[in-house]
Amino acid sequence: MSRLTHLDEKGHANMVDVSGKAVTTREATAQAVVKMLPETLHMISAGEHKKGDVLAVARIAGIQAAKRCSDLIPLCHPLMLSKVSVELTPKPESDAVLILATCKLAGQTGVEMEALTAASVAALTIYDMCKAVDKGMVISEVKLLEKRGGKSGHWQVSP
Repeated sequence: MSRLTHLDEKGHANMVDVSGKAVTTREATAQAVVKMLPETLHMISAGEHKKGDVLAVARIAGIQAAKRCSDLIPLCHPLMLSKVSVELTPKPESDAVLILATCKLAGQTGVEMEALTAASVAALTIYDMCKAVDKGMVISEVKLLEKRGGKSGHWQVSP
């Protein structure tokens, strides 16, 4: 097992120095799932929510969150993202919304945290907008699905 890169030789938290790394294309995709009552999913899908288009607001929130990741996660590097996409797909068969967030850049460090943050904040936004009608919603399955680029190359979650 390799050592934790955010700890120095004395065990103190520090920001990793990436200045010696090569600039490469890096991409990551993460997911989150918001499980809810069937009536809540129908309201979202039909555009019947009084607050407006829940999925559009969650998409924008996810994109904004990816861009602000270094403000939220103390040791993350501020990144110049070239792409952030947040897809929200209603899944009536499971009474859920599936969120897929993808971040991409040409840089010296990966974008896994940005993708995970985008998916998480999009899920939290759905919860915030719908909590008045469904306090029992559950946010789950927040995980990295795939990453490309950098020294470690390509990684994908096992099926």
